[in-house]
Order: sequence, then C-alpha cells, then structure tokens
Amino acid sequence: MKELGYYDGKFGPLTEMQIPMCDRASWFGDGVYDAGPARHGVIFALDEHVDRFFRSAALLDITMPLTKEELKALLQRLLGEMDDDELFVYYQVTRGNPAVQKRSHCYEHGVPGKLWVSLSPNRISDGKEPISLITLEDTRFLHCNIKTLNLIPSVIASQKAKDAGADEAVLYRPGELVTECAHSNVHILKDGVLKTHPADNLILGGIARAHLLRACAALSVPTDETAFTLTELFDADEVIVTSSSNLCIRAEKIDGKPVGGKAPELFERLRSYLIDEFLTETA
Repeated sequence: MKELGYYDGKFGPLTEMQIPMCDRASWFGDGVYDAGPARHGVIFALDEHVDRFFRSAALLDITMPLTKEELKALLQRLLGEMDDDELFVYYQVTRGNPAVQKRSHCYEHGVPGKLWVSLSPNRISDGKEPISLITLEDTRFLHCNIKTLNLIPSVIASQKAKDAGADEAVLYRPGELVTECAHSNVHILKDGVLKTHPADNLILGGIARAHLLRACAALSVPTDETAFTLTELFDADEVIVTSSSNLCIRAEKIDGKPVGGKAPELFERLRSYLIDEFLTETA
C-alpha cells in the first residue's frame, strides 16, 4: 500500500478512509497527536514519541483505547502493509463519544478515545541544505506543551512563511522572547554554547530537541535552557531548527537577513551525530 489510513480498528488506502461526523475532532479539534519517521521497518525514537503521546492525552483527560505496548505493536503491524521503506508515521487520538451523544462542549469521563493512524512515504532531510525563516508574534494559547490538534495559529504562521518564500516561522512572545517555530523547535549556538527555550508550557518539547541536547552532552557542547531574544537570534553564531522531519538543520536567513554561518564546524558535528544516530537506529 502506498498511503495507509487507520481509524478505530479499520484500515485501508488513506484516500478511502471515512470518519464519522460525530468524532469530536470535527467539532472541537478535541484530540492529541504524535508522529515520527520510519526506515527499514523501524520507527525512530518510538518509545519517546509514544510516551509523549500518552502524556498529551492524559493532560487533556482523554482515555486511551489501548496500552502503549498495544499501540507500538499496531504501528509495527501497519508498517508491514506498506510498499515504501522510508515513511512518516502519524497517529492521533480523539476524545471518545458515547454512541448517541449530541454535540456538546462537555464530555463523559472514561470513554475510550478513537485512534487514527496514517502512513505515507517520506524521507527525512539530511540537514545539509540550510533553510530560511521569518519571525512572527506567538499568538497561540498557553498549553503549547500539549501536542493538541488545535493547530490553526501554526497553520497560519506556516502559510505566512510560505507566502514570504521562507521554510518556517520563528515565534516570539512579549519582550521579544523566542519560543519555537510553527512546527519545529529553534535553538542558537553562541560562543560554543547551545541555547534553547526551556521545555515549559510555552513550547512543545520536541523529541528531536531532546536528541539534540543529548548530542551536546555526548560531544561536550555546553547547553543553556533559558529563553533567548530576537536580538540574540539574529546575532547567533548558528540558528538550528529541529523536528521529526528535520533532525538538525541550520537557517541562513531570517526575515531576509543573513544569519549564522559563524560556527560551521560545531554545527556539522551536531548534524552528523544526529543523522548517524538515526541511520544506526533504523539500519
């Protein structure tokens, strides 16, 4: 199968899957998700992604319809249905509804959620080609640590970046404190130190972000998990963006102005370490 969809126990070609109108995703975006790359039948950092998936669901009081081990086994089984060897594996759970519940903001506790899965061909970036960014005010809510389906602010920011000819948008809060990107984490290198926003409620603590911090520890690169400003962003030796699709990539322009390029050797050490880690785990 080229692209696979799964919903509540049934799966088939993604374009043929149908979702009930009464699923709370349709009414409220009432759910959470996670995703990551797979290669050679191995889903990269699966335990970390599944742990975050369950953590997000718990923070929204969503009852999971299966255990962590059952979910991992299901994802592995669905991988076997695919034709391609390099894939992006996406999964979400929406809050369960009693069979005849009408549309209501309130919900019943303990009703098992509905699991969605999609698998599509995808190759992660090797991080060798730099990207361009734009800056935008962060107008999202105060629960960014929950990987919720409510992504309208991120959708708008991503489109503004595309319309500006950029690849991603860097978001900032009052005081020009940088948080993260529309769908990535952003970090800076300055004087040999990697600086990144703390994993609080204003950002989603990315799995790739965690791997970058571990790479820094392995390579004896000092880290500083405190918020930095737009001024620091533009003055950084390197600006690094991480996500499950781009494990480690640098920016060369922000708002049309050249940035980074002052610590290429250190960036390359980090990029190579993270790509090698991915290739080794999925060998």
